[in-house]
Amino acid sequence: QSHLTATLLVSVLGAVLGPLQIGYHTGNVNAPARIIEEFFNSTWRARHNQSMSDHSLTLLWSLSVSIKDFGALLGSLGVKHLADSYGRNSILIANCLSVAAACIMFASKASGSFEVLILGRLVFGLFCGLVMSLNQLYIQEVSPTNLRGAFATLNQVSLASGILIGMQVAGLETTLGTKSNWAMMLSLSLIPALTQYLVLPFCPESPRYLLMNQGEERKAETLLRLRGHADKVSSELEEMKDEAAHTLTRVTVQDFLRKRSYRQPILIVLLVNLGSQLSGFNAIINYSTKMFQAKFNEAKYLTLGVGVVNVTFTLVAFFFMERAGRRKLLLIGFLSIGVCNFLMTIVDSVLHLVPELQSLQVLLVFCVVSAYELGPGPISWFIAAELFDQPGRPIAMALTSMVNWGGKFVLALLFPPLLKICGAYVYLIFTAVALLAFAVTWLRLPETKGRTFDDIAEEFRGAEGIPLHNSSRFNTFA
Repeated sequence: QSHLTATLLVSVLGAVLGPLQIGYHTGNVNAPARIIEEFFNSTWRARHNQSMSDHSLTLLWSLSVSIKDFGALLGSLGVKHLADSYGRNSILIANCLSVAAACIMFASKASGSFEVLILGRLVFGLFCGLVMSLNQLYIQEVSPTNLRGAFATLNQVSLASGILIGMQVAGLETTLGTKSNWAMMLSLSLIPALTQYLVLPFCPESPRYLLMNQGEERKAETLLRLRGHADKVSSELEEMKDEAAHTLTRVTVQDFLRKRSYRQPILIVLLVNLGSQLSGFNAIINYSTKMFQAKFNEAKYLTLGVGVVNVTFTLVAFFFMERAGRRKLLLIGFLSIGVCNFLMTIVDSVLHLVPELQSLQVLLVFCVVSAYELGPGPISWFIAAELFDQPGRPIAMALTSMVNWGGKFVLALLFPPLLKICGAYVYLIFTAVALLAFAVTWLRLPETKGRTFDDIAEEFRGAEGIPLHNSSRFNTFA
């Protein structure tokens, strides 16, 4: 059992300033959508002397929202190279993209070009794809085993807090969500980005990276700054050396896909992450204001309520991660999301007959958000880092980033037309995805709480790459 030190806390908090920026740019385009759409329309009108059709405007707005996720999908391709080559410094390298993106987006209004805004969100997307995985790698590798899951959850706490700040700053016309101030609102992510440059250079490099990737045992003793006690440092270094003794130094993408002991974790990572991203949460975050506007006069304040629930349940997950464990929180989360989406299908189908059910629909939206943040939201981002050994971890995190951001991109792009085509039955798709992820988690995912990386990887080293059924008893909630 290792205790919290000031250096460890500063290192983790410095790292999670990245997800804060991502959350901010996820939340700040929701409520002022109509104002920015009007900027698109007026720009088009100035060029072509006619307004844009509603269909074209909807398509352009969907592209503007989803282009960030497409950029993140591209950015995730660079995770392995940066993580293996630069370690912790890769977070600061990726941060350059965030600074550039904020400046580009700020310039969109002055230049009278919606293409500049879309370009800015694309560049910011590249940052998202890199930093969500690089952060988790760093946090997982500097954290002691007994605090690893809780600290990894702080990434999601920061992301959810950023979404809420984005909704508050942008969503309320009393702040920056106005025709005159929306460009300034888009540039405020510069504050945490520049703060990160002031904090992270003074934080220690990951000892696992120094020892197992760089072979620098003496430098790896910087672990003392993170743990505070020499006896804990020596035992942890010995554990790393033992793991290094029976793992490859480097793993290529080809090796990663061919290695039998990786097949089961790859399947788990794919389906848990797809289940997390395609179960409806991201549709609610991106389009909740439009969903509520048809039925409520104060839709922006309901959207703000979504942000508050989002942050609240990431904090609940933070406190329960090392008590309940990953499996139990994932199972509860996916099952609850499936049930809520099924009920939303029923409620939305009969809403025109029973208008009094509007409040129940809002409650179900809040329940989907809370269930997502209780388990699938935070755990999907870091479970790959726990299931793979040191050589395979950067590629696994790149895969996590690709699947997560790819799922977000597909959903952000397709949800508006799907909602028009399928109506209330679109939620049945989310129900099916959530229940599939529940089944995979129930049948395949071992509990990783309180276990070393080497102990977890050992379960997948069987001849056929099938995990052993040990005391964790996969097919139960225990």
